[in-house]
Amino acid sequence: MNRESIYSKAGSLWLFKMAWRDGRASISRLLLFMASIILGIAAVVSIQLFSTNLKQNIQGQSKSLLGADYIIDSRQQPNEKVKSIIDSLVPDAYEVNFPSMAAFPKNGAAKLVRVRGMEGSFPFYGDLETTPENAANTYQQKGGVLVDATVLLQYDLKAGDSIKLGVITFPIIGAINSMPGSSGIGTSVAPTVLIPYRFVEKTELLQVGSRKEYQYFFVDPDKDLDELEKVLDPILDDENADLDTHTSSSRQIGRSYDNLGRFLNLAAFIALLLGCIGIASSVHIYIKEKLTDVAVLKCIGASRKQSFLIYLIQIAIMGLIGGLVGAIIGIGLQYALPELLQEFLPFDIEITTAPQPIIMGLLLGMFMSVLFALLPLLGTWYVSPLEVLRISEKPAVRSRKTKIVAFGAIIIFVLLFGIWIFGDLKFAAAFVMGVFVTFAILAGISVLFIKTIKRYFPASWGFTARTSLLNLFRPNNQTMVLILAIGLGTFLISTLYFTKDILLAKTQLDNSADQANLILVDIQPEQREAAINTLEENNSEVLNNLSIVTMRMQKIKGIATNDIRKDTTSTIREWVLNHEFRTTFRDSLIASETVVEGEWIKEIESGEDVMISISEGLAKDAQIGLGDKVVFNIQGVLMETIVGSIRKVDWTRLQLNFMVVFPKGVLEQAPQFHVLTTYVPDTNKSASLQQQLVSKFPNVTVFDLRQIYTVIEDILQKISWVINFMAFFSILTGLIVLIGSVRTSKYQRIKESVLLRTLGAKSKQILRITALEYLYLGILGSLAGILLSLISSQLLATLLFEEPFVPSGIPFMVFLPAIVLVVLAIGLSNIRSVLQSPPLAVLRKVG
Repeated sequence: MNRESIYSKAGSLWLFKMAWRDGRASISRLLLFMASIILGIAAVVSIQLFSTNLKQNIQGQSKSLLGADYIIDSRQQPNEKVKSIIDSLVPDAYEVNFPSMAAFPKNGAAKLVRVRGMEGSFPFYGDLETTPENAANTYQQKGGVLVDATVLLQYDLKAGDSIKLGVITFPIIGAINSMPGSSGIGTSVAPTVLIPYRFVEKTELLQVGSRKEYQYFFVDPDKDLDELEKVLDPILDDENADLDTHTSSSRQIGRSYDNLGRFLNLAAFIALLLGCIGIASSVHIYIKEKLTDVAVLKCIGASRKQSFLIYLIQIAIMGLIGGLVGAIIGIGLQYALPELLQEFLPFDIEITTAPQPIIMGLLLGMFMSVLFALLPLLGTWYVSPLEVLRISEKPAVRSRKTKIVAFGAIIIFVLLFGIWIFGDLKFAAAFVMGVFVTFAILAGISVLFIKTIKRYFPASWGFTARTSLLNLFRPNNQTMVLILAIGLGTFLISTLYFTKDILLAKTQLDNSADQANLILVDIQPEQREAAINTLEENNSEVLNNLSIVTMRMQKIKGIATNDIRKDTTSTIREWVLNHEFRTTFRDSLIASETVVEGEWIKEIESGEDVMISISEGLAKDAQIGLGDKVVFNIQGVLMETIVGSIRKVDWTRLQLNFMVVFPKGVLEQAPQFHVLTTYVPDTNKSASLQQQLVSKFPNVTVFDLRQIYTVIEDILQKISWVINFMAFFSILTGLIVLIGSVRTSKYQRIKESVLLRTLGAKSKQILRITALEYLYLGILGSLAGILLSLISSQLLATLLFEEPFVPSGIPFMVFLPAIVLVVLAIGLSNIRSVLQSPPLAVLRKVG
């Protein structure tokens, strides 16, 4: 019986014993290599868990835009069907709100306001911020009212003064500085006066035919709001009611909220890729050093399959243990970070541990180790027993088919993880393809670098300089592995930093001197010049000077709106038929608009068809498209128009947007009023200006957007903090993984440095040789990674985040020298034991 048959009968138990024996003999190296696995998995698990919690907490913060989890509202007393739905869900608070004139006995002034009669402790999320602070908690019990701070500024009122609503005079308990559920321009046209619900009927303001709205607020954080919206919205729409959820309300903060989710997913995916780099580089170097041991096993009769399985088992167990330890560390970081950062966190974070990331850590540890070990492990299959006696400069020939299978398995694994993280096959595939293209480019750079050094080797250089270059292309060199590890690590870290800058540019409200925060509405034509002069006298620049023309739809595609109302089969939304449109005319688009269909018409001449531009929402609700005819009734004058373009309008931007825009040359002579906007830098100046405007122009409505800015900016600041923190935390973990990757080259360097020292090289010479070698690798790898990240960041900005990309100099000025210094420091620390111990002792230790 030959040796191979004896070993084959030994079975799997012998393989595990051999894996254990070999691992025990190399325990110090295994711990170092396992450190890369642990760091990679810890980074993935901690970032994924913390990202999930941060995202959930930010989503919770976004509830302050609505003040509740969801709201059901109706512009009439809810009918039996709507009331039964409301009762079944059990509202936690409710209100009725309506416009009314308010009188101020102190100065005899009057103002159109929106009265909100509230029952219950609304808001349930966010804060009703008042001056004085306790007014929000006492107005119900005291039977007083809270008045919009802007109104108090305009009429020089304060807490303790009175306001008359209908037949009742109420004491003013305090000023409303900001209130959830009122973060839109529309809610500010008539400023809020908040009163206890029990007084609504006593004011005698609600009569038959009064314009009013009933709102019911619900708190149910565990409710599936998407499913609720899907089921209830159509039913409520048919009954002239509506459902609003906090998820739809959060869209008021624009793309910043959506981009936060994408960024956190990107950080988690990059953490995985950084972990892959650490694992792949450490396993590659470990297996490469074990080729001689494989040759010895084959010399004593082990088969290809047995030698392959011994190290596959060893790597799988390393991965499983590394994954377990990494997952535990990741969970620990998850709980430690909020404690460490509680003084800096802009909000309290509720930590929960989901099982998925923990299971993911265990599986990733094993699968990533095995998958990324396949390629170097394939080298054991083709190792000749003669490798015991000689070192070949050329690697053993491998099967192309097995290489393709190994690469394919890695690509599929990373792609599946990307799909799980991003939830989008197209984007995951594009990102994975980009990473592998980067990998190929870096591999090509390293091959070209080696060939260039070989061809143009500077033979005239000194001993240390020549030796450092020779080390880059000697047999068993690690040039490609380290350039790939350094380059890919730097590429991912820089991409994350550039992406952070892209998003942070959109997490700040443009509350600057060129962004209006004070709007004057209902200015009559004869008042416009005087109003402009008043603004200029107060050093307030006029930012927008708009003309508004009111009109209603008379006919849609040749059918009168009265006939459409009677048609029970019509799919046109009822609000379109009853709405009084406020339109404007201009020759250019504004920042919140993009033409998605048709062509923007700047101006038309007399006698030409009137080509208008409408918003996407109006086109959908009115069932009209390009070329369709719409007849408008402009205060008794009928005008036929044709839809010339359809615009996508970002209604979340705090500026005046319009559903219908006319070109110049049509409405200039129509009855109209004007709107002026300006920017006021502080409260005192705003109060003075508003008081002047109200005194000179009693009919003009002035409203201040600073309350709206307060609600939304608070959330955007939190999003900004999360993006900054997750970026730098991911960059830090990336650097740690990168350090682990470079650190794994330690043992190969030790052997060569010992040989140099044995031949008589001085410690200073060995230090210089090592320093130069790692300097070359650090500069080449990090520079290539940063340059490639510029391309990837541009693609991410354009295709994913839809934002402009302005490159920062930080990666070049900070990351490049920092990574080079880190690589250099690790390289020098790798040979510290060589310089401190006798050569024979070192060789025995690493042999």
